[in-house]
Amino acid sequence: MALSSSHRVTMNDGNTIPVLGLGTYAPRSVPKSEGEMATKVAIEVGFRHIDGAFLYENEKEVGQAIRAKIADGTVTRKDIFYTGKLWNTYHRPELVRPALEETLKNLQLDYIDLYIIHCPMSFKPGKDMFPFDENQKVISDSVDLRDTWEAMEKCKDAGLVKSIGVSNFNRRQLEMILNKRGLKYKPVCNQVECHPYLNQSKLLEFCKSNDIILVAYSALGTHREAAWVDQNSPLVLEDPVLGAIAKKHNRTPAQVAIRYQIQRGVVVLAKSFTEKRIKENFQVFDFQLTPEDMKAIDGLNKNLRYLTFNQFQDIPNYPFNDEY
Repeated sequence: MALSSSHRVTMNDGNTIPVLGLGTYAPRSVPKSEGEMATKVAIEVGFRHIDGAFLYENEKEVGQAIRAKIADGTVTRKDIFYTGKLWNTYHRPELVRPALEETLKNLQLDYIDLYIIHCPMSFKPGKDMFPFDENQKVISDSVDLRDTWEAMEKCKDAGLVKSIGVSNFNRRQLEMILNKRGLKYKPVCNQVECHPYLNQSKLLEFCKSNDIILVAYSALGTHREAAWVDQNSPLVLEDPVLGAIAKKHNRTPAQVAIRYQIQRGVVVLAKSFTEKRIKENFQVFDFQLTPEDMKAIDGLNKNLRYLTFNQFQDIPNYPFNDEY
């Protein structure tokens, strides 16, 4: 599959999404200004897909970077594809549009290209993103995600967002939306953790069969933040098989991991706040993995999930108890 650096794929609503995006999540220890710098560098390098979220608490800085690159003539608004996410405390239908409007206000944009339900688990509404009870357990909320989805559809109809999708949904949760009575718009995508150690082949097959694009986050492994990730888990990018394939093509293991996803028909997010790596991560359009390479990388799958969200296992709609 010959791909150009501007390559986009068409989603089920007719809109297009760039196959490679910049992830903007950073641990709290990282200054918010880093997100602004990384976004500017990424746009200068050629990234046109920026993946953000209300949860990341850096929408203002990322928005400033996008607007700065529009103002200096590097890009137009139409060139940029921005993804925002509806956080778990806003699942009640009446809270969906206000949440999106807050994101638009933070970004100082008139619309965003894609708005997705960040996670199928619903938390108690309020100012706290993680509303804890006295036992330090997150307080859940009882919401029918089909009602949340209807409110998402209304945001699309209102022109506040071009496309709508989901994230961290398993097959059963996707089917619940797809089989909803009166469904107006199918989710265009499902954004999930996906890398050579968790290749999501069954979920990818299901999504493809329903014309839903799989978007890969943590495609290079993960940020390894101690609060979320087991520090003893193996590093994808240190895998010897990946290293050997990278050496053969005179590439980095990260470039091979990104290229692997693109050739599988997965839209891939690469997160880095380092200028050199941001540039390297974009240099994946001028080489191709062989069928043997692809098979070898497929063989690395261990169903290893870095982000298990184990602390939320008791919450209704926890997505990772199902096989996929």
